[in-house]
Amino acid sequence: MQRIAVVGAGFSGAATVIQLLRRHGDLPLTVTLISRHPELGRGVAYGTHSPTHLLNVPAGRMSLFPDDEEDFLRFARSRVPEATGGSFMPRSLYGEYLATRLEEAVVGARHARFVALTAEAKEVLPMPDGRIQLKLADGGMLEAERVVVASGNYPPGDPRLPDMGFYSDARYIRDPWAPGALERVDAKRPVLLIGTGLTMMDVALELDRRGYTQPMHALSRRGLLPQEHRTHHGGPLEPSVVMDMLRQGEPKVRRWSRAIRFCAAELEASGIDWRDVIGAIRPFTAELWQRLDLSERRRFLRHLQPYWDSHRHRTAPVAHARLQRLIKEGRLSLRAGYLRALAPEGDSVRVLWRPRHGAAGETFEVGTVINCTGPKGAVERSGDPFIRSLLDQGLMQADALGLGVQVDKEGGLLDKAGRVSSALFYTGPLLKARDWECTAVPELRVAALKLADKLAATLKRA
Repeated sequence: MQRIAVVGAGFSGAATVIQLLRRHGDLPLTVTLISRHPELGRGVAYGTHSPTHLLNVPAGRMSLFPDDEEDFLRFARSRVPEATGGSFMPRSLYGEYLATRLEEAVVGARHARFVALTAEAKEVLPMPDGRIQLKLADGGMLEAERVVVASGNYPPGDPRLPDMGFYSDARYIRDPWAPGALERVDAKRPVLLIGTGLTMMDVALELDRRGYTQPMHALSRRGLLPQEHRTHHGGPLEPSVVMDMLRQGEPKVRRWSRAIRFCAAELEASGIDWRDVIGAIRPFTAELWQRLDLSERRRFLRHLQPYWDSHRHRTAPVAHARLQRLIKEGRLSLRAGYLRALAPEGDSVRVLWRPRHGAAGETFEVGTVINCTGPKGAVERSGDPFIRSLLDQGLMQADALGLGVQVDKEGGLLDKAGRVSSALFYTGPLLKARDWECTAVPELRVAALKLADKLAATLKRA
């Protein structure tokens, strides 16, 4: 019996296992899903139980299965009958959906056997015959013919400051998703939220739900908030309207950004929303990203990524309205500028920052500092011993921009010498290094499906 081990039970790990069992459950397989936590499929994204944390994609586009777009919508309606394709459901409900579909896939598999293992993989030990041995934190060992690394993003790194000493202070929260993190917020003093993206929105809305009444200061270089999704949806825009312009000429991010803005402005007169222009590009972002050379990718990350993220990674209208209420009431202030220093002063923290278009620095005091800059993909800075084992042995290669890991078109890990592994694979948001747009369910579900078919095909040949 062939063995597949999947390390990581968030969306990508669970989706890969579900597809293996659904599509290839007639094979003599043992599929082991290794997770640090007993709740499978939830991960950081869907492990929350806060009602303020909503999906950022409408229910009609959140199906686990690319060939059945309404699967999640049907599940949502079984719990919330009034749900529609445009509804933004709680993330906790999506975690329940993944767990349910995993249970169904396990029951429906004819010959494949499923093992849920609550453990932590610590080390990778390649064997002479091509198999992989995994050493677990409790000292146990697990062997498999194929291993899928399904780790997600990593907590944000500490923003660079001349004096990094403050980051060891108890008043600093590096990872707002860590268990009990927000319970450490000083309820009697203002709070600094570093970042103004989706993570900041989640934290601000959750603090509000918990009854936090002190001022919240959100600071980022440009002070950009995520745009909101529409409450209504028009017809899809023919992708060629945009892609014909982008495919002409040299692949330059400046030229592409001008073309996108021009196209959005031209189509607005016809009643077509700019969101439709972004949506038309979405299926082709991997193609566009792969056409850019390294210098152009760096240029995009340095100058255009914040604008792309605020328009591409939008938020639910109800969440957007709640955030606007906090801003209107003066409870949340947005600041565009540069963080210069964080200095403890008694029970407070003095924040020194410089406005984006200002020459002089300004200060204010808070009781807690929360890093809301969002998840990162820089695996070389990862403290995960499993990832470190892969890197130290040259079995995994990080990309040059710190976005994720290097893989071939089918998810095979590239080693330090650029060779494709036949036994080690990756799926998850660290595919961003290869495809750029691979952080949300519509892309991740396709990657999981393709990898499941690839694994089954290689084991059949073996």
